[in-house]
Amino acid sequence: MAYKFSEQLQMSRLLIIFLPAIMFVAGAGAQPAPDGFVFVKGGTFINTNSSYYGKGVTVSSFYIGKYDVTEKDWVEVMTNNPSKFKGDSLPVEMVNWYDCIQYCVQRSLKENLKPYYNIDQNKKDPNNTNDLDNIKWTVTINAGANGYRLPTEAEWEYAAEGGQFSKNYVYCGGNDVNEVAWYWRNAGDHYLTGFWAWHVIEMNYDRPKRVGGKKPNELGLYDMSGNVREFCWDWYGDLKSNVADPQGSDRGYFRVWKGGGWIGDAFCCAPSFRGQYEPYNKAPDQGFRVCRSE
Repeated sequence: MAYKFSEQLQMSRLLIIFLPAIMFVAGAGAQPAPDGFVFVKGGTFINTNSSYYGKGVTVSSFYIGKYDVTEKDWVEVMTNNPSKFKGDSLPVEMVNWYDCIQYCVQRSLKENLKPYYNIDQNKKDPNNTNDLDNIKWTVTINAGANGYRLPTEAEWEYAAEGGQFSKNYVYCGGNDVNEVAWYWRNAGDHYLTGFWAWHVIEMNYDRPKRVGGKKPNELGLYDMSGNVREFCWDWYGDLKSNVADPQGSDRGYFRVWKGGGWIGDAFCCAPSFRGQYEPYNKAPDQGFRVCRSE
């Protein structure tokens, strides 16, 4: 009896010694995401609704914001609030593409991270073909930097569709747009029917909503369908095609936005839809979310 007790005691001591090591090995592959971010494991597109499906496009692992950048997030970094509709938990809007880039740089510096972007405000970007753009900052990338950045179009769509956990939904997080997105029919006082009309939207007091108010997708990401349109890094490229170029485009007239918004219709809320917007322009349904490289 004493022998059995001694044997059990010895086994218990071995477990105390080795269990932490076992737990460390088991958790070695886990990727702790920064606060407010979700880790997106890389891979190929498995959602058959994706514009990248079957094209051999592979996305590397990265982190992406759980929510759109809010007005509170913006004010903490930039000290002003450009939004038309005010509220700490509302997504920031009335920002152009350059504002988003500048936010990424300033937030990186604020948090002692290496900025992902270099901004030269005195050199006009030769790849910007938009004659109406009087800003045209030249923005270059610091390869390997750990700072904040805009997602590429492929990264954005991959994350919105659930990455390797995709359930093949049409929208981000489901097949019922009203469960996952704020768009022109449900973003006001009453649910609207009939055809889209701006005066109807205004009379219904449509507006952006607080982030996280609808169902998340498979990765726990919110509002990637609806609420505000989200700028991506990419040029839109060929205006004759609404299909994303797997290799991306190195020049253009517009920047890509994804996800739809509170002014737009349901079809814009599908992750596969790609919108175009002048990089210098602003709108009350135009915002963004940020990501970081692994």
